[in-house]
Amino acid sequence: MKNRRSSLTLKHGLISLTVLCFVLMVFTWETRDSVSPIEKTFSYVIIPVNNGVNSFGDWLVDRIQFMKNINEFETLNENLQQEVEQLRYDNIILEQSRVELDRLRSLYDLDQMYADFPKTGAQIIGKDPGNWYDIFVINKGENDGLAVNMVVLAGEGLVGHITEVGPNYAKVQSIINDSNHVSAKSIRTSDLCIVNGDLTMVVSQAYCFVDKISDQANIIVGDDIITSHLSDIYPEGILIGTITEITDNDHKMTKTAVLKPVVDFMHLEEVLVIKQVFQLESEGD
Repeated sequence: MKNRRSSLTLKHGLISLTVLCFVLMVFTWETRDSVSPIEKTFSYVIIPVNNGVNSFGDWLVDRIQFMKNINEFETLNENLQQEVEQLRYDNIILEQSRVELDRLRSLYDLDQMYADFPKTGAQIIGKDPGNWYDIFVINKGENDGLAVNMVVLAGEGLVGHITEVGPNYAKVQSIINDSNHVSAKSIRTSDLCIVNGDLTMVVSQAYCFVDKISDQANIIVGDDIITSHLSDIYPEGILIGTITEITDNDHKMTKTAVLKPVVDFMHLEEVLVIKQVFQLESEGD
């Protein structure tokens, strides 16, 4: 009972004090014409501190947002870098596919050009040291019906012929090798000549040396040269290359020439092999 009475007394006291404070505020609100020293102290100390706290808070919020933006940009940059690398890789694959498609289309066109001959495609799996494919190895051999002296084609024409055969490989000697000699003729005039491999010329560019041209022959620069009917290995009519230079040899009553092959002997990857031996190689071919 006593505790209840004390609680009521305290409650009434708080209510009275609140009412008094409110009345004083009403009466002094408009009548004050000066600020108390305590209020001045408050304005000089507390307000600057409050402004400083607010400024620091704004700066801190900006820094947090800045760091957040940096993290977002770094993530975005990493994603973009990955996309760029993927696009670069895809572009390389597409370019390789385009180049391979061009090579295969070239082989297909070549196959159609010499449709009368049975042929098989093969990949080059090895070559002699150096930049040029003068002697190289393909991935087909006796098991695929290949034999020595079979003719090899690529690009737009003649590559060379097979000189060695194993069960699953064959070695090819190309026309730029200095052991190779091809009986040939001009498409335009049918004038005869011999196309020889010449490694001294191959050092700088895969050209061939042409000799045995009669001084009466009408072979000129720009003439296309093909295999002739006199060859002991190669069938007639296979394109070899184009004459780029003619030299008269008056004391020998003959002419010599330089021939640029139609085959790129620096970038061979696939070839066609004519699966037919025309004749055994003779001493002059």
